[in-house]
Amino acid sequence: MITDLAVLLKDAPAPDREAARAVQERAANVLRPAGALQRLDEVAVWLSGWQRTAHPRIDRPEVLIFAADHGVTLDGVSAYPAEITAAMCHAVTQGQATVTAFAKELGAKVSLIDVGVGNPTGNLRVEPALDDDRFAEAFNAGRAAVAGGDADLIILGEMGIGNTTPAAAIAATIAGGNADSWVGPGTGVSGEQLDHKRAVVADAVARISDVSDPMEVLRQVGGAELVAMAGAAVEARLRSIPVILDGYVVTAALLPIHEVDSAWLDNVLAGHCSPEPGHRRLLERMGKDPLIDLGMRLGEGSGALAALPLVRLSVAGVVDVATFAEAGLG
Repeated sequence: MITDLAVLLKDAPAPDREAARAVQERAANVLRPAGALQRLDEVAVWLSGWQRTAHPRIDRPEVLIFAADHGVTLDGVSAYPAEITAAMCHAVTQGQATVTAFAKELGAKVSLIDVGVGNPTGNLRVEPALDDDRFAEAFNAGRAAVAGGDADLIILGEMGIGNTTPAAAIAATIAGGNADSWVGPGTGVSGEQLDHKRAVVADAVARISDVSDPMEVLRQVGGAELVAMAGAAVEARLRSIPVILDGYVVTAALLPIHEVDSAWLDNVLAGHCSPEPGHRRLLERMGKDPLIDLGMRLGEGSGALAALPLVRLSVAGVVDVATFAEAGLG
């Protein structure tokens, strides 16, 4: 196959178990009732293992937003035209988007990676979304975005009008079941337009019914920004960088990796759960319990950014709190 994950990730590091054990032991002895902040303690342990230190911190969070256009938008699956993607990208670069406002408040860097704005993929309903060369180009762009930075935590986000359609097609092909159940309103389609979107996804799934390789599914019915996010996730895993996922599209982009080997996403945390009906089902399949569930459905990495303060609090609640012994109560 185009991208042999087993070869790429054969030397991927495991988390630092000594660092994780040290934070876990401290969490069990800090000055509060046992288990009072169990979920946050688990997040602190997770972060310490992947940052490879018993004193985890988030000083350099970075939001990587991958953007691209989709040929399937010509099939009428979105409430907005494809040209809106470029306008959204402009808002990000000018610091006028929701994600940039959130990031400024939280001290996070935002990087926008254009992997196909103005250069739409094939219409996944009737043809492969990407050929082999473009798949490789997008995948490597995702890897390069991670390799070229110095983030101590990465948030994956996306922008691409129509991209809940490829997300649903990936989910339906890999996870199975009625294709309709994976299709949601996306930008707000309803009624006959939503029925049409479901038909488009069903046709795409039927077109590749003989495809079993998860990464080939990604090539056939994904999109350039979804492929790039998969590449970014692979590079982050190789570099032991913790990752927070945004919504349905980001989660679907990483589903093929999970299906090859779920351990390759152990450094990945789900930031939130969107109202798209397929998102919660994918998170359950992947064993990712979202940190927040506020009905957010913007994209851009905004939902994952909203979860970032909780990850920071999880660390402070262990590292910066005295243990019973340190407080003279042991």
